[in-house]
Amino acid sequence: MKAEGNIQGKLLSGLFWVLLANLLVKPFWILGVEVGVQNAVGNEAYGFYYALFSFSYIFNILLDLGVTNFNTRNIAQHPQLISKHLSGILGIKVMLFALYLVVTFSVGLLMGYGSGEFRLLALLTLCQFLNSLILYLRSNFEGLLLFKWDSLFSILDRLLMIVICGCLLWGPLRERFNIYWFVYAQLVAYGLTALLALVVIARKAHFRRLRWDWRFFLVILRKSAPFALLVLLMASYNRIDPILLRRLASDADAGVYAGAFRLLDALTMVAYLVSVPLLPVFSRLCAEKKPVVDSVRMVFWPLMLFSVGTAVACSLLAEPLMRLLYHDAAVPYVPVFRVVIFGLIPIGLTYIFGTLLTAGGHLRQLNLFAAASLVLNVVVNLLLIPRFGAVGSACASLTAQGFMAVAQLVLAVRLFRLPAMAFLPPSFKNLKHTIAFIRNNNTNKTNNT
Repeated sequence: MKAEGNIQGKLLSGLFWVLLANLLVKPFWILGVEVGVQNAVGNEAYGFYYALFSFSYIFNILLDLGVTNFNTRNIAQHPQLISKHLSGILGIKVMLFALYLVVTFSVGLLMGYGSGEFRLLALLTLCQFLNSLILYLRSNFEGLLLFKWDSLFSILDRLLMIVICGCLLWGPLRERFNIYWFVYAQLVAYGLTALLALVVIARKAHFRRLRWDWRFFLVILRKSAPFALLVLLMASYNRIDPILLRRLASDADAGVYAGAFRLLDALTMVAYLVSVPLLPVFSRLCAEKKPVVDSVRMVFWPLMLFSVGTAVACSLLAEPLMRLLYHDAAVPYVPVFRVVIFGLIPIGLTYIFGTLLTAGGHLRQLNLFAAASLVLNVVVNLLLIPRFGAVGSACASLTAQGFMAVAQLVLAVRLFRLPAMAFLPPSFKNLKHTIAFIRNNNTNKTNNT
């Protein structure tokens, strides 16, 4: 009981520090800086950037191949392996960057990208590599349950970007601002954050040099392959919408979708941050064969109340919210936003139960669900975009997210034997005992009769 209580304490501490740090910084980044950039460059230029960003993001999995999620789970269960894994996995990351560049630019050629698109794509691929490196380095802090360090490096890149972009957007050079300056700011911020994170974790892991061990590489990649496939499929069905919009509609439609999606992206941060300490905690509980019901209950109701309440409120206030964010007419954003914001509910469920299933090693089922969600998203997009544009793409995204969330919830309840009463709010905690008392009383009356 003492060990279990310690894990619960770690979870609460991790949630507190991660949420505190990110809620202080990231909302301003998304709703201040990113909105400022879109207002400064316009929908067409931002739609061009956002479609290429989404394209580079889909192939981002080649930079990782599931190594980060595998490492979080593995280090949480076997913390003594951190030194060996750090020296070997850093070498893997360098090789995967080369693979990522080859695949991304090859697919870009097949899609008919020109020199302007490749120029921006080259910068975005480097940003994706540095961001992937930061996430891997953070996975070591998460696996060791060092959530204060993880909290620091979860916001440092955005904090640096806010300073740099703030000077560019609202300083004397604001009239000359263009989308490339935005990407250069990201490169500088990611680079500095990755360097500092590497220095800190290297000292804690007693890291001295890279270790080129091909057998180790193959073992790690084989074990992380299911994680890689899952991340690829989920990235695809979550990020393919602006790519299809740009192909089937226009850059402007992709820009409208990006503008409507931005607030969802900001609010989703809460669910994501809750899931960060959940993966190592769930992994530790699964490894020790301890029940997960209390940990699930601890995050389920707060996150669901936040998701449902926020989605309904934002939908009702869609027009004033869009007018507050964007200089141009809010009309094109409003109908898209009213649909896409309800994705907050299935995304919250996915971050809880998808994380639980990942910690339990049920990746085959998760991959099947994600593949079905991707197919569903593409089919609905192809049917709706020609007629409804960005609104149709928002409906496709919500459909895929809803399917994935329900499938994960049902599977988690069945595999982990989560009782339905465990999901009641704390104020209804005694309802279970009341129902049991009524049933027993009725049984006694029947027997006496």
